[in-house]
Amino acid sequence: MLDALREEQIVIKVGGRFKLSTLIQKRLVQLNAGSRPLVDLSTQDKMQVVLQEILEDKIYLDASQQVKLVGEFQGTGESMELDLGDL
Repeated sequence: MLDALREEQIVIKVGGRFKLSTLIQKRLVQLNAGSRPLVDLSTQDKMQVVLQEILEDKIYLDASQQVKLVGEFQGTGESMELDLGDL
């Protein structure tokens, strides 16, 4: 799995080696703090989990260099009202 780091595909996917190393480091911190993995692997190696999450497009760095999950709601924190009559 660490061979994936040698491949240009993952570097290009993330947007460069610096962004890749930042994403890996920040995601490892999250996993070590108790975040759940987003992929099912039969390993306890968190580095392999992070690399697989990147390869499967599950995580990315946003413009402020924070790890974001694909599909994560990024609202204002206000509650939303849904009016089903508008459908």
